[in-house]
Amino acid sequence: MAGIYIHIPFCRKACHYCNFHFSTTHSLLAQMIDAIVAEVALQQLYLQEKIDTIYFGGGTPSLCTAEQIERILQAIKVTFSVSDGAEITLESNPDDITAERLIAWQQMGINRLSIGVQSFVEDDLRWMNRAHSATQATDCIQLAQQYGFTNLTIDLIYGTPTLSDEQWQQNVQTAIDLGVTHLSCYALTVEPKTALDKMIQLEKIANVDIEQQAKHFELLMQWLQAAGFEHYEISNFARPDHRSRHNSSYWQGKTYLGLGPSAHSFNGYSRQWNIANNALYMASIAKEVVPFEVEHLTPTQQLNEYIMTSLRTMEGLSLQHVQLRWGNAAHTAILQAAHLYLHDNYMVQSDQYLRLTNAGRLIADGIAADLFQ
Repeated sequence: MAGIYIHIPFCRKACHYCNFHFSTTHSLLAQMIDAIVAEVALQQLYLQEKIDTIYFGGGTPSLCTAEQIERILQAIKVTFSVSDGAEITLESNPDDITAERLIAWQQMGINRLSIGVQSFVEDDLRWMNRAHSATQATDCIQLAQQYGFTNLTIDLIYGTPTLSDEQWQQNVQTAIDLGVTHLSCYALTVEPKTALDKMIQLEKIANVDIEQQAKHFELLMQWLQAAGFEHYEISNFARPDHRSRHNSSYWQGKTYLGLGPSAHSFNGYSRQWNIANNALYMASIAKEVVPFEVEHLTPTQQLNEYIMTSLRTMEGLSLQHVQLRWGNAAHTAILQAAHLYLHDNYMVQSDQYLRLTNAGRLIADGIAADLFQ
């Protein structure tokens, strides 16, 4: 089974923290949809497996008309073999969700919504420069549920200077009370060249507090575990049977194809990414050439990617899989590197798996780096 990701590189406004590839000028949106549809045909040989997940991301895909989304979906279904029960996710912002759009999305086969809530606190939303209000954040979830979207995920951001512990608990509890089945929760990161980075450098706003972020993450794990959510990946929590199948494919090393500017593709042995420039992307597609760069992964790079992604998951790193694919030397080296973390209770070993504890999840990237070969 494989997945397809579609990058729609347009947003209504620029959030202060965001460094994704997007434009707030929408005049080329229709032309971009044409180019993405054309790329589907140009990439038809990249995937040979059945398609189990389709994910519209961005940017803000909900800025597209229903007809534009359906055009891309139909092109994919004509070109690739899509399974009957495929998970089809659309990222959307609260201010774009209406009854009419919900009906249209459902009719075309969208069966999962990812809503960019980020916070239910008004001050926090203004600080991030989000386009929606706290009331819209709550109302859109209830409206989506009313129109049959029970498979809902929302994004929440913690560790912002404006978010107190009490407000963070309010955010998480609001999501639980609303019956949201999946949460993706991220610590605010200050990315270079973003508006947030510039404002911090100019001392217009306070920098993030790393200790406060760690505290918010620890509280988050406690609250959601008590509420019955599976902490199945570092940043992702789900009710049983409501994991994101698409995002899980990334962590499981499955094949996926990325369509649109800046989109990434992976086939297990190489990674490629489209040019992150709307005009150049569309000009190249018009010439029937997909503008991408490619990196061919060595066996060691493949192993390190497996270490990094598997440790992020609830299932953990399979020592048996490492031994079978990369040999006894890799198996032994990983166990030796993991010894200190096992001793200090940052990791546990059971059933030939290495798994991070809650304490280990706080330093997951560092642990993975120490296990790299």
